Amino acid sequence: MTEDIEVSRRDAVRFPGISPRAYEHPVDRGALATLRAVPGFAQVVKAISGFYNERGERLMALASSIRVGPKQYPELERLRHECAETLDLPAVPNVFVFQDPRIRAETVGMDEPFIRLSTGLVELMSLDSLRFVLGHEMGHVLSGHAVYRTMMVRLISLQLSMSWTPVSALGIRAIIAALREWFRKAELSCDRAGLLCGQDPTAALRAQIQVAGGIDPARIDIPSFLQQASEYESVEDIRDSFLKLKFVETESHPFAVVRAAQLQRWAASPEYRAILAGDYPRRDGDKPGSDWKDDLKSAAQSYKESWNSSADPLTKVFSDVGEAVSGAAGKVWNKFGNGNGNGS
Repeated sequence: MTEDIEVSRRDAVRFPGISPRAYEHPVDRGALATLRAVPGFAQVVKAISGFYNERGERLMALASSIRVGPKQYPELERLRHECAETLDLPAVPNVFVFQDPRIRAETVGMDEPFIRLSTGLVELMSLDSLRFVLGHEMGHVLSGHAVYRTMMVRLISLQLSMSWTPVSALGIRAIIAALREWFRKAELSCDRAGLLCGQDPTAALRAQIQVAGGIDPARIDIPSFLQQASEYESVEDIRDSFLKLKFVETESHPFAVVRAAQLQRWAASPEYRAILAGDYPRRDGDKPGSDWKDDLKSAAQSYKESWNSSADPLTKVFSDVGEAVSGAAGKVWNKFGNGNGNGS
């Protein structure tokens, strides 16, 4: 870990009973609502879960990496508890540090999720940036993302083992593409959770600069860095638009520069300020399944706003799609709710 003067936590805001809906990206929620609405999806999740040995993964972490505790990485132990308290997690996830020079962090497990941090990440980042990273991973825990991420990883593994069959090239690829699109948006959600834990947009930006390749953030000009995102988002050649779609399809995470710019925009939003002021949805007010229609409409509206504000020629072609999908989603769900379906 780099040496720095840490931001005091005495004045940090905590969020008792916060619902993950407070920070989740609308397309993240909408994508999950769509997946859950597919007939038989719950059975697919259960079947995939049967092939997943969470107990084995915990044993492997215990045997091959360092478990964070009062006497092992005590500074991370403190951050672990801070982040869990800030987001009011029901249980504090275990954190393991594993040997890997790459910058990596992940949340593993369905029943008892735990967090893995690479040595490359821990050695490179300041304590304030590590707080952002741990908050991000705890956002995955609170949102229950590990179930669907595990499903995605297992399907990718299945696809590779069946690469010689036409099934791999058709059905499984389509499902994986949908899950990857959801997970990219889930990453944006959890960046927001990380920001809520650290409450320091500059530390979050430093962490994302390092993910993008900024070994020393002091050597990076922030306006120039954010300008890269603006240039990427405003390409004027439709050939570039198609290339963007091609490259992003196989990515599990949003591109680092674009991701950083999106979080900085959220940090400057009234929504973020309202949460800091205590105005946010609580978990005790969540009713599973009751808000799916709103989630679908919010997702469609989010896409529409993104398209309308983009200079990308391909996205402008679809500028009216968000409104159409939003209206269609409402009609379908109204019909479903008034018909024979039960909405769950």
